[in-house]
Amino acid sequence: MIRDLTDLEASLCAKNKDAALEFKQKANKCYFNGDYDTALAFYTRALRIAPINADDMDKNLVATLYLNRASLFHKIGLLMECVRDCNRALQISPSYAKAWYRRGKANAALGIYKDAIHDLDVAKNVELSLGGKKQIENELKIIVDQYEGTRSVQHIENTVRNFNEPQQINLLCVTDPDKGRGMVSPCDIPQASLVHKEEPYALIILKSCRDTHCHYCLNELPKDTVPCISCSIPLYCSQHCQVQARGETISCYRTKDGVDDSLPNNLKEYIAEVTSCSDSDPDVECFPEHKHECLGVHWPAVLPSDVVLAGRILAKFISQKRGYMECNLLGTLNLSQSYLQISPEGKLELHIYAIVLLICLQHSFGTELPINGISLSQTIILVSQIRVNAMAVVRMKSTDFHCLPDQFGKFSNIGDALTCSVDQVPVGQAIYTAGSLFNHSCQPNIHAYFLSHTLFIRATEHVAAGHPLELSYGPQVGQWACEDRLNFLEDKYSFRCQCIGCSQLNLSDLVLKAFHCVNPNCNGVVLDHCLDNSELNKLKNFPGVPRMQVLDPFLKVDELKNVAHLALELTNNSFNVQSGSCLNCGSNCDLEASDKARRKALICMKRLQDAIVSKEISTTILSDASRALGVLRSILHGYNKHIAEAEDNLAQAFSLVGDFRSARDHCKASIKILEMLYGSDHIAVGHELIKLSTIQLSLGDPSAADTINRLGLIFLRYYGSHADFIFPYLQTLKREANNLTQEGRVT
Repeated sequence: MIRDLTDLEASLCAKNKDAALEFKQKANKCYFNGDYDTALAFYTRALRIAPINADDMDKNLVATLYLNRASLFHKIGLLMECVRDCNRALQISPSYAKAWYRRGKANAALGIYKDAIHDLDVAKNVELSLGGKKQIENELKIIVDQYEGTRSVQHIENTVRNFNEPQQINLLCVTDPDKGRGMVSPCDIPQASLVHKEEPYALIILKSCRDTHCHYCLNELPKDTVPCISCSIPLYCSQHCQVQARGETISCYRTKDGVDDSLPNNLKEYIAEVTSCSDSDPDVECFPEHKHECLGVHWPAVLPSDVVLAGRILAKFISQKRGYMECNLLGTLNLSQSYLQISPEGKLELHIYAIVLLICLQHSFGTELPINGISLSQTIILVSQIRVNAMAVVRMKSTDFHCLPDQFGKFSNIGDALTCSVDQVPVGQAIYTAGSLFNHSCQPNIHAYFLSHTLFIRATEHVAAGHPLELSYGPQVGQWACEDRLNFLEDKYSFRCQCIGCSQLNLSDLVLKAFHCVNPNCNGVVLDHCLDNSELNKLKNFPGVPRMQVLDPFLKVDELKNVAHLALELTNNSFNVQSGSCLNCGSNCDLEASDKARRKALICMKRLQDAIVSKEISTTILSDASRALGVLRSILHGYNKHIAEAEDNLAQAFSLVGDFRSARDHCKASIKILEMLYGSDHIAVGHELIKLSTIQLSLGDPSAADTINRLGLIFLRYYGSHADFIFPYLQTLKREANNLTQEGRVT
């Protein structure tokens, strides 16, 4: 097995010239047949496996592939991608005339005439054939005429947006007898303040995102992806990320056919400028985290992501400390661990993975990494630490929002916006040494998000000095039932959550899956069988109503009294509610019949969901779903999440068939329930407000301005000045709302 993972001859991750040439031929054929999407995929696959030093018809194969892909980009109008691929070809082969010619044509199309003239001037000088020189001279004359006519040079470059954030707060690490280590602030923290910012100690991309996201910064990959130089696993969004992760550039493999010394000095300086690779950032501590994996070996592609992440941490530690045994890795990282709570089966799995990982790493580090009881035990504990301390690096779905206005400012595809969501999608896993110190709560007061792989933590409410700063590790109150949350957190992180949301009574957990009282004049809840244990235990341990007055306003004391008055008034000794009894008035409900009606109604809603995905919504399916919603409203509590989901599905369906007024009503009804479950300022409500605002805009409803104001404030609370960077369509929504109101009411 180890031989399969580490032997270069057996590896599936090494470069392969023959396979690259085969993909190149397929790409060329698709290109000439006009199948540009397939041609692009084949060129990229060929680049991923082409050896950097392989030749094809007296030209470097990788340089040729970059040039072919650049020609394709030029053909389909992706001009900046074309220029970048030409640059990559020229870094390998500085005297590649066709690459200079293609770069000049692309720069001319971009209006960057000065660079275009230099490009074609170089192309003419390095071109060997007389016919080629003549063609370049003709093109050069046309571009010079265009340049003389405009004298307007546009400089198009990639920029990194800078945000003026106040200095982050100096936090304190404290120890709590129940939760262990945690973070607090020595001063009051206003809502939306930036609490913490941190670069990862180590990170790894998830296997599911290897072909869609950059393996270094974890951003979504552009069309002109950059593969690793030495193996076929990583793809990068730019040479900058390639350099940061690997420590090498393609210019290190420059061909021997250098630039002619007889060229004018200004052209030689221009060539040096274009073909240099200065993508390393001197202000960022760079550890080439992929370097030890970059030998064509197969183990980084096979082992689980958390085990590969452990390998990166070990490699970083060895490289920095110049020897694994000299220092204590676990003491250096200072992460919490839960090895003792792991089952025997889980411990066996950890031991096996640790042995395999150490043997694989030894192929890179040799005697620097001895395999003995000490190194093995530290590796086992390290993997267990990663499983409870690593943070999921998330991105918003790239297809969140399709209904941007057309060139005339009209929304032409509102339905697509509603069939998508803005849920966070995990793309990577990272260790943040300070970020791991923040404790968990199912009712968090801070929110984590990521720009590239940088962690940002922001306060979502006012936090008093000395109060614990707590993140959400997973489902929050209002998203999952309490027992489901407890089981998830115990299984994934090996602890039994004791936050307020899980240990004390709150409205959201009561109503999330509850049935409605059979008494039409009562708004009480009847608990589902699956909620009996967790929620009734909370009630039994609940010492009366007055305690509720000191809890967070999110718990809605008055609402709790309305749905569970009887339970709250009874003392612990006299409290004995039966399954199926209303917690407010004591009436009995036929849970079996209600559950049967619920399941039948949810089958109709599932048909509607499938129709929304296929965008084939018949009148029958829509009417059946509307009747099913009526059934759910009659048997489930008004704040039951099933009703919110059904309202949202109907909003999407009516939007797709063009009935935006009905869509608006159902969307508002869904939002009202979510406000009760999560709180009115929760980010989940903000996501739904996007849907509502797009419906309102499609109707020409001026109240869209108020909706957009509200969702903008929610996003500001969670993302601060980064909000419209993460959600760029916010600016579009605000502009459209202003066009409707003409009153400047959007803040």
